[in-house]
Amino acid sequence: MSDADPTPKDEYTPPKVWTWTDENGGKFSKTNRPIAGATHEKTLPVGEHPLQLHSLATPNGVKVTIMLEELLERGHDGAQYDAYTIDIGEGDQFGSGFVEINPNSKIPALVDRSTTPPTRVFESGSILLYLAEKFGDFLPTGHKARTEALNWLFWQMGSAPYIGGGFGHFYHYAPYRMKYPIDRFAMEAKRQLDVLDRHLADNHYMAGDEYSIADIAIWPWYGVLALGKIYEAGEFLDVQSYENLQRWTREIGTRPAVERGRMINRKWGEDGEQMIERHGPADYQGKTGVKI
Repeated sequence: MSDADPTPKDEYTPPKVWTWTDENGGKFSKTNRPIAGATHEKTLPVGEHPLQLHSLATPNGVKVTIMLEELLERGHDGAQYDAYTIDIGEGDQFGSGFVEINPNSKIPALVDRSTTPPTRVFESGSILLYLAEKFGDFLPTGHKARTEALNWLFWQMGSAPYIGGGFGHFYHYAPYRMKYPIDRFAMEAKRQLDVLDRHLADNHYMAGDEYSIADIAIWPWYGVLALGKIYEAGEFLDVQSYENLQRWTREIGTRPAVERGRMINRKWGEDGEQMIERHGPADYQGKTGVKI
């Protein structure tokens, strides 16, 4: 097929009624499925801390571990937590214990056992907001700045599917590369990078002068994309041309809490960058590049 030919030779004709099979699920057949609910019984472990996180070091999971580490960095001892890995490639998210705390079967999910009864919190943006309000930090108190932080938090929640499920899927994970969806989602990815770059030309952080949950939500997706460290797409998207985004990305990336948060529930990369579970500060000893 040439670039000028809009019709691929294996063009798909949808059936009258779509049905799910492992074949059409491909390599993600254990990660996603078209129905909700548990597939098997599995009780979640419970650690010693009030906050129990069940997650994986994907961008959405990293948001929450960075937030918890930032809270600890600021001296909020009540933010100590246990982090357990949910292996979405093996279908852990469909275990009965996890479905009970997140009926949507997506990581991350948090249980706050300091409340009676324990409080479940799912969706990464909801968890960030919950923790910010619980500890009174990383969310501006002024009306204008608070609203701006929430504007950008919800922008990220609505925009990231174009980066992950859209651009990332078709550029990096799909069985083969298809021009139309890559062009469609590359256009949207670059538009979003430009939105951030223009905003950061006039603002040090997303909500102005104060580092907040908006930055914590956006950085694991767009900051890491700007560094060219996901999807192997840095050159393709010309990420270095977004100079304001680059400044913001590199500054946040040097924060000790960000360095720690990135490796929690991580099962890939170098040995010194991995931490399958996290239960306390001692777990960081000997890890590469981690500032205690």
